[in-house]
Amino acid sequence: MPVLGQGTWRMGERPREREREAAALTLGFDLGLTLFDTAEMYGEGGAEEVLAGVLAGRREQAYVVSKVYPHNASLKGTIAACERSLARLKTDRIDLYLLHWRGQHPLAQTVRAFEQLKADGKIGAWGVSNFDVDDMTELFGVPDGDRCSVKQVLYNAANRGIEFDLLPWCRRQKVVVMAYCPLDPGGRLLGSKAIRQVAARHDATAGQVALAWLLAQDGVVAIPKATQEAHVRANRAAVELKLTKTDLDAIDAAFPPPRGKQPLSIA
Repeated sequence: MPVLGQGTWRMGERPREREREAAALTLGFDLGLTLFDTAEMYGEGGAEEVLAGVLAGRREQAYVVSKVYPHNASLKGTIAACERSLARLKTDRIDLYLLHWRGQHPLAQTVRAFEQLKADGKIGAWGVSNFDVDDMTELFGVPDGDRCSVKQVLYNAANRGIEFDLLPWCRRQKVVVMAYCPLDPGGRLLGSKAIRQVAARHDATAGQVALAWLLAQDGVVAIPKATQEAHVRANRAAVELKLTKTDLDAIDAAFPPPRGKQPLSIA
């Protein structure tokens, strides 16, 4: 799995924006950002349809992630939802399929469906999103629940709550953490004096520093969304940005790691 990908949240919602959204994803694809994160929730399937055009003729080069709605996550419902996503994506498999967040259906049913989809070659791996430590512990207690390979969660330098317990738990269990909203929807990172000072030392942008900080964390993958060419190019360049200990210490001083349990951040 690539360490830096492209998100599609809020894509596919407005028909007149789809061409621009597809162009941004295609540019990222051309630049080597081959991981794509989407969901049946995004634009009620619209984001998957936008992505289908980007993948046409290049599917083998891409790593595709999609998600099932919690209300669809029964045994039969998960399989049916996956089939609908496959049809919208115009592909025969999804590389990673996630439960978007917890709902009313028992986790054991969702896991059974995921394992059946794997056996049928419809998905390559499965995971969950927006689960805290208690949820993950419960998941690992159901049959085959320990086959979860990825945990997607809101994570960035301004939202570090998972570092107290969830991130260490995932590392112990060898579950990859996929960080969504890596640039902080609250705007604290891009406006931070400390982040800007680090960026100036590297002739980089604040966004690139925020991404580089995430990519420096062990076992973490980031999926920023961009719909403008300049932002796509900047995100790609963040892979080459290597922060020093001085940089990391400055970011820690501005955004300290948690000293205790915090509620899970969700966007």
